[in-house]
Amino acid sequence: MQYSKKLMEHFMNPRNRGKIKNPSGTGMVGNPVCGDLMKIYIKVKDKKGKEVLDDIKFETLGCASAIATSSMVTELAKGKTIEEAKKISKKDVADALEGLPPIKMHCSNLAEEALKGAIKDYESKKK
Repeated sequence: MQYSKKLMEHFMNPRNRGKIKNPSGTGMVGNPVCGDLMKIYIKVKDKKGKEVLDDIKFETLGCASAIATSSMVTELAKGKTIEEAKKISKKDVADALEGLPPIKMHCSNLAEEALKGAIKDYESKKK
């Protein structure tokens, strides 16, 4: 299986790994077929009247692609507004990693779903 240099860099040195105490929202997804499990924590702060992802962290149990996509989705989302973060797609994650092997594309789906799950959890708590 051929991995890009960027993917290997995020696998070997994942960014934003860990847990946030008292997060604004959490999203957890898993794939029962491959066994990958991702949990994303977000901390939202109001900055000049906009809701911004001030901090974001992840915990992932899975393969190199699962860890790299978790790391990359946090890099793409950190500092963005909620509305901007909602627009991050699985293609954005895969492109930022300079591609994923076709058999591993589901990992970028998981990363996107975990991020959107955390945002949905945050929004449900606001009501």
